[in-house]
Amino acid sequence: MKNFLIILTTMFIFTSASADHHHLKAAAEVRNATNAFNLAYEVNDVDGYFDMYAEGAMLYFYGDRWEVSNYYDYWKKMIGAGGGVEKNTATDVQVKVTPGGNTAVVGAFIQNRSRSPEGDINEEKGYETEVWQKIDGEWKIISLHYSVIADE
Repeated sequence: MKNFLIILTTMFIFTSASADHHHLKAAAEVRNATNAFNLAYEVNDVDGYFDMYAEGAMLYFYGDRWEVSNYYDYWKKMIGAGGGVEKNTATDVQVKVTPGGNTAVVGAFIQNRSRSPEGDINEEKGYETEVWQKIDGEWKIISLHYSVIADE
């Protein structure tokens, strides 16, 4: 009986350590993915940025829901007309991975400066929540919500 308890305890410890390692690995992968996502946005890499969205992702910003395809068309047109992002800095980035390890939520404050095709500059601070899911071995955004934080 004593040997059985030792074996059982060892299995639980190994399983727990393995789960913790898997969880930490997933969190690191998502952190890298969100960093790449924000960098692609900042440097106006439209295709790189949109490649990180899952097909049919739920998007909400500036008071509206967006279809990924409509958002893509909007960005291509804006960049093509001379607009773009000049700064997109994420701070206080927090990553929470679900127990299964295939879904994660990222929350961050965003400092953004963008330029309209007419040259008008918009600077704002916001809070962004991204939901990532591992789909066919790749982390993809399945939902994104961005809210502007009003100036005080």
